[in-house]
Amino acid sequence: MIVATNLALLAFLVITACAIARMRNLFVVTMLSGIYSLLSATVFVLLDAVDVAFTEAAVGAGITTVLLLGALLLSNSEARPRKHRFAHYGPLLLVILMGSALIYATLDPRMPKFGGAQAPAHTRVAPEYLRDTVRQVGRSKPTPVHIPNVVTTTLASYRGFDTLGEVVVIFTAGVAVMILLGGGTYRQRRRRGKASEAGKADG
Repeated sequence: MIVATNLALLAFLVITACAIARMRNLFVVTMLSGIYSLLSATVFVLLDAVDVAFTEAAVGAGITTVLLLGALLLSNSEARPRKHRFAHYGPLLLVILMGSALIYATLDPRMPKFGGAQAPAHTRVAPEYLRDTVRQVGRSKPTPVHIPNVVTTTLASYRGFDTLGEVVVIFTAGVAVMILLGGGTYRQRRRRGKASEAGKADG
């Protein structure tokens, strides 16, 4: 059932990507990009990468969509037609080559099977985290600390820099949205002020 769901989501991702490449209406492209991000977040949840799914949903489907919609207010809603009919084949060929290389790498017999119990992540990393979390994190403080669960400890300690990077990305995107919206409001107030001053001068 999970395999069928993953294949269906991957098919939807391909269909959405093809629709984005073919569309010329930038508003529709923005909405499809948000859908693509939501589908990607769902795939990450099925892969048990919930923290990555949260980041994808917040940044990809949320803040990025707001930024693109704000950019549409300052530009045309229709993309200009390409001068050369086959100009988009170059990027498409590059994507196909990179995708083929990645798929070929996963077919290496030395690679562990997807979700296999003998994968290094399950035989080395996870047991170490489960066994040494309390001892290592507790010794890093002058006094023993209370650990709600292993997931919290892993995200805050072992993966602290990675989590910090995700927080910085979300914070930066949020500040960019505030600057974009605030800048537009400021420009509108400035134009209204100039218009009112011009009206008073004419009167």
